[in-house]
Amino acid sequence: MKILTILGARPQLIKAAPVSISFAKKEFEELILHTGQHYDNRMSDVFFKELGLPMPYKNLGISGGTHGEMTSRMLIRIEEELIEKKPDLVLVYGDTNSTLAGALAAAKLNIPIAHVEAGLRSFNSKMPEEINRILADRVSSFLFCPTQVAVDNLKSEGIVDGVSNVGDVMFDAALLMSKRAENSSSITEKLELDSKPYILATIHRAENTDSISRLSNILSVLSDLSKEKVVVFPIHPRTSKVIKEHKLEHFLSEVTVIEPVSYLEILKLQSCAYAIVTDSGGMQKEAYFNKTPCFTLRDETEWVETVDCGWNSLMSPEYEIDSNQIIKKAQQLPSKWVSYYGDGNASQEITRILASLTL
Repeated sequence: MKILTILGARPQLIKAAPVSISFAKKEFEELILHTGQHYDNRMSDVFFKELGLPMPYKNLGISGGTHGEMTSRMLIRIEEELIEKKPDLVLVYGDTNSTLAGALAAAKLNIPIAHVEAGLRSFNSKMPEEINRILADRVSSFLFCPTQVAVDNLKSEGIVDGVSNVGDVMFDAALLMSKRAENSSSITEKLELDSKPYILATIHRAENTDSISRLSNILSVLSDLSKEKVVVFPIHPRTSKVIKEHKLEHFLSEVTVIEPVSYLEILKLQSCAYAIVTDSGGMQKEAYFNKTPCFTLRDETEWVETVDCGWNSLMSPEYEIDSNQIIKKAQQLPSKWVSYYGDGNASQEITRILASLTL
């Protein structure tokens, strides 16, 4: 079977790594096409090397511009690649513009599509990611869901054919790489954090960075938290640009701001953190995998299980956020931890299902 996998953003590389390893064991022919959505070496290239992911046969170099502009450019170029390579199946991950462009290009050419992380819903149609994931699900033949909630979401929309609850491939990746991160990453030593309780913070979503009032509220709470704990803030290029443009650097005078880090380094920082403050979907789960309290600076989340069991707390940046509440709640760890995201064999299950097909 020839599979063309479309990747573009850093989280997709993490998700793809265990699946690609599983494909290789089954001797699938996998071609990886990188759209270039995350083009910075710190945000992309280093992840291929670190995760042992096969390098893409081509990088389209498409990044920047509006959502419509980026998606349309990707759509044109991906279609050209699909016509040339003639894959049996197109595999897309998650909810980015690369996901949508890949799914639409394949659908127009009547090539079967497999969507990993199908069925997630924030129920906020203002999020570009929500539109991307809904449309990708609509045109996919194989919908690989990470949780039962995702399966139920699809069922409520009338989608039942081709749906499988395989577990979460990010859990596979975390299990695969966590030991390596513990043994090989020296990030905590470099930042002199080994004897200090610290809070890990990441902010990158457009809903937060495009609103100066929301971003100011977030930076204000990071400033307040830095008076109580060390706050480590690997800064996303988009967030850094907005902070500089609007002269918000004063909020970060006591915050430990660092460049984006590799996957092994972020795993190490997550596992040792006192708490995590983020707007990232993936980091919410990784916090849960590591049993680290998480505070999600969003109005909603796709990963409702982490909130329901008490390990994750939603805090809207629309309003001022109480740093004392974060410090206090991080001390009260929930007694219950359930493996909502499978048993670490999602990649093998995806491979098994695809291997049984006659396309």
